[in-house]
Amino acid sequence: MGHPTEPAPEPSDGVPEPSATEHDPARAGADAPAPQDAGPQGGASQDDAPDDDAPHADAAPQADAPDGAGAQEDPQPAVDAEPEDDTPYQPSVRAYEQRVVATVAAPSATGSPTQALPVVPASPPAADTSTGITLTPPPPPAVPPGSGTAGDGAGAPADPPGGGETGSPLDGLSGDGAPSRAPKVALWAGLGVVVLAGAYAAAQWAVADTVPKETTVAGVEIGGMTEQEAAAALTADLGPRAAEPIPVEAGEASSTLDPAKAGLTFDAAATVDDLTGFSLAPARLWDHVVGGGEVAPVVDVDAGTLDAAVDGLQEALVVEPVDGTVAFKGAKPVATDAVDGSQPVADEAGDVLTSSWLVTTSPVELPTEPVAPKIDQDATDAALAQAEKVTEAPVTVQVGGQSVELPERALAKATSFEPKDGALTPQFDGEQLVSAVVARTDDLLTEPDDAHFEFSGGKPVVVGGATGTTLDPEATAKSVGKAALGDDRSVELELTEQDPEYTKAALEGMGVKEVVSEFSTPLTSDTVRTQNLIRGAQLVTGTFIAPGDTFSLVDTLSPITLENGYVASGVVSNGMHTEGVGGGLSQMATTTYNAGFFAGYDDAGHQPHSYWFTRYPAGREATIYVGSIDMKFTNDTPYGAVMQSWVSGGELHVAVWSTEYYDVKTSASPKRNVVPTTTVHQSGPECEYYPAGQDGFSITNYRKVSHDGKVVKDESYNWTYKPDNGIQCDEPKADRGSDRDDGKDDKKSGGDQDQGDDAGRDESSGD
Repeated sequence: MGHPTEPAPEPSDGVPEPSATEHDPARAGADAPAPQDAGPQGGASQDDAPDDDAPHADAAPQADAPDGAGAQEDPQPAVDAEPEDDTPYQPSVRAYEQRVVATVAAPSATGSPTQALPVVPASPPAADTSTGITLTPPPPPAVPPGSGTAGDGAGAPADPPGGGETGSPLDGLSGDGAPSRAPKVALWAGLGVVVLAGAYAAAQWAVADTVPKETTVAGVEIGGMTEQEAAAALTADLGPRAAEPIPVEAGEASSTLDPAKAGLTFDAAATVDDLTGFSLAPARLWDHVVGGGEVAPVVDVDAGTLDAAVDGLQEALVVEPVDGTVAFKGAKPVATDAVDGSQPVADEAGDVLTSSWLVTTSPVELPTEPVAPKIDQDATDAALAQAEKVTEAPVTVQVGGQSVELPERALAKATSFEPKDGALTPQFDGEQLVSAVVARTDDLLTEPDDAHFEFSGGKPVVVGGATGTTLDPEATAKSVGKAALGDDRSVELELTEQDPEYTKAALEGMGVKEVVSEFSTPLTSDTVRTQNLIRGAQLVTGTFIAPGDTFSLVDTLSPITLENGYVASGVVSNGMHTEGVGGGLSQMATTTYNAGFFAGYDDAGHQPHSYWFTRYPAGREATIYVGSIDMKFTNDTPYGAVMQSWVSGGELHVAVWSTEYYDVKTSASPKRNVVPTTTVHQSGPECEYYPAGQDGFSITNYRKVSHDGKVVKDESYNWTYKPDNGIQCDEPKADRGSDRDDGKDDKKSGGDQDQGDDAGRDESSGD
């Protein structure tokens, strides 16, 4: 208790908890407040108080104190009391917040006074091993309602005296036994989360069946629509576009791709499905609030079909590289620079097509990769340097005692650059260089005299066969090329001996010794026509056909011109009888064809006339027309053959000289499918009268060819003739039949050569 002269403190709503410490001296020292000057509460310093933890003298007696062990009070020095207004504020403590105080029995009557210690009720009694003190919980103190102090003998401890030291106002609050506010906070927080989650889910559910506003797919506005409406809108707008070919570009190349054949299909339902339906994704709700924007369409892709389509595009979209080249313009070298090409990147093209389809209306740009040329710019530059060296100066050639100079233009004309192994290699044309050298010399070469057949005394004999001189083209190209690319621009060439195509000995060993086949056809009364046959017979005679070679009548008779000895006579052109240079030569074709036919040679191509002329065997005859119709056969024997032809006895003759090898038998079918001639009426100044010729019909000819008694060829040939209709002019321009000789053949002036449908040709070789 405070000094007797110190007024008691004002009662409070709660009973203040006295400060207590454990009996353990160490703890007492640790828990004791730091020394300080006497404060407003009048507490004495630690040096003045024998026991800082001794209870006030007015405090209620401890329930568990032993008899005769009353509390002793040391006299306290008097201190001046401070005004009540300066008393520090102490918070009110409710009854349930009071700390339970237990009494401690004193070890002896002369020991230290008892002290009140706070004990947690739920904890078991604890014994002090050093003092033997046992803490026991006392019964709760009786506090009359509305009273701030305890009654005599059994109340709450009185307020500490002014001279005693008070504890912290918060010392009565314990976290171990007092109720916590955390569960309430957590409960209300949980309720808030549930409410917010429900509101969020409700918002998502409310917009689940519509597309977010301002949403477009490939430019089609579908914002705010239901799933069905959006799918219908996309199908209507994008369906036709999805069926159109896709324009694609790869660099400078362009093409189109059929989306269906490429395995691409637009899925409107799947596109909308991704934009509707219940979802807890925040982005979905956000799109409904602020707008969805552009969305890519969903495209179903058949990967295998798309890969195949892309492979098909490769060829169309490849830009071929440009190889470097070097050539000459006159004597000046010119180069074409190398340029890279491009091709689509196959591994990326499919993804680009899929992502760009329907989204863009412009052509889809496929990624490309360069394609290097085979001849790059470095190789081109190197070749250009060589070309400039070639035409740097003339090349001097010494040959056959003569000296000639090949100018730059002649060198350029004979030089070319060919690609080989990534480079341009200079090539020199030996034939060109030989011609350039010979043209600048006088009588440098002698031509070889080819051995050939001439007829003497009606028999073929071999004449000629002398060798000549020439320049070897390969050696010339090598020598001149080396000089043109080097600094020493002079070269010496050697003349070489040139053998004829056929030597005399070679021809004499060909077995040309007897006539193996001969055929003849009658002439007409047209002497001009006969002149053409005489000229043709001269050109055919002496023609040599080596084993395996093919005889061509057009090549043998050409050129069929006035300069080559031919004259104009009747021909059949486009089914019409008219005049032409070389008229009548188809009789040479028929006669020569039959000579080869009976020699057993292979037919290498022939065509009969459109109309039949009685002087020829039906179906076994031929016509010619320069540029379109030829008569050819191949000598398939081991012996050479020589042709002989002449005109005599009113007939054209053709014979084949060789060694007998084949035996030939032939026959023909009767005429069939006969079509009688008619008269065609025409008018106008161009109409000319023409009497009808032979009826039309079909016929088949047969040939069996044997060698050493064995049939080696069994052949048949069908042909159909047109009826040779007459022409009646309603206003005749001229009577062509009045100046003709006897017979229908004579009235045709030998114009029995058929030219089929070859209109407008300059040269003809009709009958």
